[in-house]
Amino acid sequence: METAAIPIDQFLRKLSEDSQRALEVSQKGPQVMLEELDTAISTTPYEVVYTEDRIKLKHYLPPKTAVDQGVNTPLLIVYALINRETMLDLQPNRSVVKSFLNSGVELYLLDWGSPTRKDRYLTIDDHVNGYINTVVDLIREWHGVEQINFMGVCMGGTFGLIYAAQHPEKIKNLITTVTPSNFDTEEGLLHIWLKHVDPDIIVDTYGNVPAYLMNYAFLLLNPARLMFDKYLGFMENFDSKEFVENFLRMERWIFDSPDVPGETFRQFIRDCYQKDLLLQNKMVVGGKPVNLTNIRMPLLNIYAKFDHLVPPGACNTLIHHVGTSDAQDLCLETGHIGIYVSSKTQKEFVPGIVSWLYQRE
Repeated sequence: METAAIPIDQFLRKLSEDSQRALEVSQKGPQVMLEELDTAISTTPYEVVYTEDRIKLKHYLPPKTAVDQGVNTPLLIVYALINRETMLDLQPNRSVVKSFLNSGVELYLLDWGSPTRKDRYLTIDDHVNGYINTVVDLIREWHGVEQINFMGVCMGGTFGLIYAAQHPEKIKNLITTVTPSNFDTEEGLLHIWLKHVDPDIIVDTYGNVPAYLMNYAFLLLNPARLMFDKYLGFMENFDSKEFVENFLRMERWIFDSPDVPGETFRQFIRDCYQKDLLLQNKMVVGGKPVNLTNIRMPLLNIYAKFDHLVPPGACNTLIHHVGTSDAQDLCLETGHIGIYVSSKTQKEFVPGIVSWLYQRE
């Protein structure tokens, strides 16, 4: 019986390379950390064109150097209530906002702001048929159009589905990105957990659900990767100024999370994660049913193959439940956040949306 030879030379070479790399990082890293670092996020110029309570509507105009891709209908992006819309303009060279603007798209972005104690009683109806409906009507009025394009991100996409089902006459094209719609799945740990969470205890105790509580829960979904691997990767690369700046931008975004209005959280967990009412057309918002067959406008449903928060199983059945035959899935090989900041998906995400919108313009 032959004994497998141990490649001692390869092992020693790798050990030597790792030791040399560790020495370089330990020498240069502290110098980088003492330099002035640019960690600003959401740096693309915008104008706040409307405010109401805690919300702001940001308006971005394409630069004069933009390449007009022929999408003339304004686009409204609605982010989730969890985390902030600044994710879409996180890094200068990896900005969803800039990519849209450079393609000639006139863009509006809804900033949900930070809820106060009085906001704990706001429901999904207040957000969808209140704030969202108001800004949609304003954009329609400002541009003299009957319909606008709508893009929802994560929970904002779920709100978009509710809105498009109840106000189909106002939406020309609907784009959902990493949007949970099928809650009857056990693909992701979050879906399993939330089936057994009692939202009444949380909301009755805290009022608005604290951001730190949700951040801890998200970290526990994958602690090895989201805590240990991440900071180990930082220690291995903190001799690169660009790496450090982008790392700190992401940290600023992660820990700049707002609280979530209590009653909205309660309804979202009960009606969606625990009862799965949305795809069954049994959800009621503002006293009116949410019937997805009313969504007859074109739909582009984008999700991520390696998403641990909204896995493919939570997204990939949507197009079979809407009332349009012009419904398309697009699965990108990345994660929940990578879909917006990955250098690879930057070449697929916005260009794919702009091309899709142009074909329907």
